[in-house]
Amino acid sequence: MNEERGFTLWFTGLSGSGKTTISELVEHELRERERHVEVLDGDIVRTNLSKGLTFSRDDRNINVLRIGFVANLLTRNGVGVIVSAISPYKEARDQVRRRIVDFVEVFVDAPLEVCAERDVKGLYKKAFSGEIEQFTGVSDPYEPPAAPDLVLKTDEEKPEESARKVIEKLEFFGYLWPREAQETEYNWSSR
Repeated sequence: MNEERGFTLWFTGLSGSGKTTISELVEHELRERERHVEVLDGDIVRTNLSKGLTFSRDDRNINVLRIGFVANLLTRNGVGVIVSAISPYKEARDQVRRRIVDFVEVFVDAPLEVCAERDVKGLYKKAFSGEIEQFTGVSDPYEPPAAPDLVLKTDEEKPEESARKVIEKLEFFGYLWPREAQETEYNWSSR
């Protein structure tokens, strides 16, 4: 593993499930390990790469496919890509998964009630009252992954515990040296 092997770490789940919080913790750990990392956050990508798209099913799928296209380019070039996007429809996520060889799907699972309680922007309140149409999990469906590589129950564990599970999965798949091996390798090469 002298050369960094790229991967796409795809966090999917409802708004407020903890995707961004956990992805930030994972990003920090990867940077601590001097790993090349890029983060593609759903909200930021929608503002820059997918500006003008609506929240229709077709436009949401287009947004996911665009994120997947960029993630694939980076992954092929040895970058660890962290995607944090609701990506509500299984069809689009599966299409991205088929295109990206080194793909790790993480389902950030939290009950709707918990997500609504965590919502600091008040989006769920507006969705429940009908002010926001096509809101995932309320007036628009979320299709959970059938066979994700990892499921994080964020209503039952702290973000740090979830992030640790993600790091362990990346180590298991060979995208990261385990912390001990990395330190041993560093010590060995510094002699």
